[in-house]
Amino acid sequence: MLLKNYICALSLSVCSAPSFTQVKSSTALQSFPLSSVKLLPSPFKQAQQTDMRYMLSLNPDRLLAPYLREAGLKPKAESYGNWENTGLDGHIGGHYVSALSLMYASTGNAEVKQRLDYIIAELKRCQDTNGDGYISGIPGGKAMWNEIEQGKINASTFGLNGKWVPLYNVHKLFAGLYDAYAVAGDAKAKIMLVKLTDWFDGITHNLTNEQAQQLMRSEHGGLNEVFANVYSITGNQKYLALARKFSHEAILNPLLQNKDALTGIHANTQIPKVVGFERIAQLSNDQKWDNAANYFWNNVVGKRTIAFGGNSVREHFNATDNFMPMLESREGPETCNSYNMLKLSKELFLNHPERKYMDYYERTLYNHILSSQRPEGGFVYFTPIRPGHYRAYSQPQEAFWCCVGSGLENHGKYGELIYAHNNNDLFVNLFIASTLTWTQKGLIVIQDTKFPYSETSRLTLKLKKNSRFALNFRSPSWVQNGKMSIAVNGKQQIVKINAKGYTSVERAWKTGDVVTVTLPMHTSAEFLPDGSDWVAFMHGPIVLAADMGKNDLIGQTADGSRMGHIASGRLMPLNEAPLIVAANKNVQNGIEAANGVMNYSAAKLIYQDNYKNLKLVPFYTLQNTRYIMYWPYTSTQKLPAVLAAMKEKEAAKQALDAQTVDIVNTGEQQPENDHNFKGENTDNGLFAERHYRNAKGWFSYTLKNPLGKATKLRVTYHGRERNREFDVLINGTLLSHVKLNGSGGDKFIEADYTLPTNTIKSTTLEVKFMASQGSAVANVYEVRLMKP
Repeated sequence: MLLKNYICALSLSVCSAPSFTQVKSSTALQSFPLSSVKLLPSPFKQAQQTDMRYMLSLNPDRLLAPYLREAGLKPKAESYGNWENTGLDGHIGGHYVSALSLMYASTGNAEVKQRLDYIIAELKRCQDTNGDGYISGIPGGKAMWNEIEQGKINASTFGLNGKWVPLYNVHKLFAGLYDAYAVAGDAKAKIMLVKLTDWFDGITHNLTNEQAQQLMRSEHGGLNEVFANVYSITGNQKYLALARKFSHEAILNPLLQNKDALTGIHANTQIPKVVGFERIAQLSNDQKWDNAANYFWNNVVGKRTIAFGGNSVREHFNATDNFMPMLESREGPETCNSYNMLKLSKELFLNHPERKYMDYYERTLYNHILSSQRPEGGFVYFTPIRPGHYRAYSQPQEAFWCCVGSGLENHGKYGELIYAHNNNDLFVNLFIASTLTWTQKGLIVIQDTKFPYSETSRLTLKLKKNSRFALNFRSPSWVQNGKMSIAVNGKQQIVKINAKGYTSVERAWKTGDVVTVTLPMHTSAEFLPDGSDWVAFMHGPIVLAADMGKNDLIGQTADGSRMGHIASGRLMPLNEAPLIVAANKNVQNGIEAANGVMNYSAAKLIYQDNYKNLKLVPFYTLQNTRYIMYWPYTSTQKLPAVLAAMKEKEAAKQALDAQTVDIVNTGEQQPENDHNFKGENTDNGLFAERHYRNAKGWFSYTLKNPLGKATKLRVTYHGRERNREFDVLINGTLLSHVKLNGSGGDKFIEADYTLPTNTIKSTTLEVKFMASQGSAVANVYEVRLMKP
């Protein structure tokens, strides 16, 4: 949906409106430029300012260092560490351009603009030096792209020709340059973007469709969206063709057939592709692709999304009928997923202005995005829903994960969809304190609200001249039928909700008119999508959670280590979590108001006396602490059996955790990266909803044994595997020669290998699986280093 999103008449510069090719349905809406919406005091304004301080604390020359290095220029400073010097060099730089563009458009801040101008100038210097349109910080990228151009392609889920997701990496700069032009009005960025796109088109022009699809086995972000956007600003059909060419058919085709093929695949790899499908659909009036994007959205939101708007466990889509892995894991929904789901929701809403998209958008904005940054600064990667766990936060000079990049963007664009419009009428989608300036209409709207701490929002209109148009208000699904009210200058209006979930007030408006919208909230219970006995509480669209203390918050502020984004402290046993007991699942009836607004008690429902004083408050207000968002539930009748089963299961899991020194969830992107995955002629996949890695060659991981206490290696296979012969080595020493004959039955089996005495004291252990001549390494589902 990109429209005329630009900045004009700001004190620092005056720019002309970028022009866009755009095809829309007759009912489609347009969003306002970020420069037209200013946030007023609220948690969103605070988060915006916190984000701006974080981004300005970063050293632009350190972010630029990979780009200068790869262009053969001398860097002005040392590269940052973490993901920025271990193979994904430069990815934050692309995000940073987007973040600066969004923040400048939202605030008009002079220092942000100066920083953006400097970054663009330095990137242009790199592009000019390269001479062919190329710009990137990928280490050794030029040689790799030469291989790609020649048709030499070795792609896996998170690798391409020996590099860590280089397509994903370069996508961040594509997107950044587009935002610099489309959002911040930088004309130079458009020229650079078109040159970069022409370079990519050139090196892939002779690839067959099959080769292009092979490339896309490797994570590649939203390249198809970017190329569609380049078409929208140039009108050149070759870029729309490029967008279609780089649309991943393995994901698209099942969606076109309304088939769910999502379980177990890397979640955030897919969402940007679908944003691209929708973007292409809009620009080419392709109803089938639009339907595919809608099917994906409905599937993810309806079947895979939990109360606060997030999805995934350990970065992957979990099974729709089993959310236990998400409940048990310290690696809950990823912030990047919600960042991209909001992008998709925005596109779909503007093309199909229906309440459901904005209901999801609002829920995710308040409960996941707003909560993913703490007040003193720092972004969250995983938000665990395991009771009693906590989050880890980045710090500016240390952590450079993907969720830092998207996090820098998230809090600078809160104004993007508070309002929307068609040719004549205004749509109020979100109840966030803000001022809208609709220049073409001669209209200013000031929305004054303390929502959700107040159930009313007051909108004051200022017009150059009296004008007749409609004000359309979203009627949220969390407001009970007949409860929403609207008053104009104190006079109550008739509220009729249309099929799209909006109510309209049309009249001749004049300066000084005041519209008061009242949105009564109530408390509700929301069980997990799989129907299991785990419940979250909502008040209106706000997820309520309880503070469970600050004990043992190991790694709460992440360092630069590869796994610093994971909250690695002690896990609370699930059988010790506060238990909700009631006669039936209408547990919301037991929630009572406590002292203060948005403060509730569940004392009547909580089984354990020591937890009855817990207070339910908005989840986004809980930072730097352990918390409980999802509560185990049981009926009064089933209580004794549930307690016994939970205790037995948790005891076994805690015993295993106590023995575990290190663990690799094989076949999963981040766990493998965190353990220095290497390999040749190897592949990964999914079987029985578990990830695996196998090989006709070999693969290896580096395991951590910091105290030198490990005594054995436990490897998980499937019992039916047969005709597989391979070696397992530790630090180059043969640990076991394995032959699998399928005698283990139709179940997963575990094999324990005793470590040789000469390796036990090593603080790092390289485990290597190597296929025997003419055979292959079996599917390996988990590798666990254990102590007695």
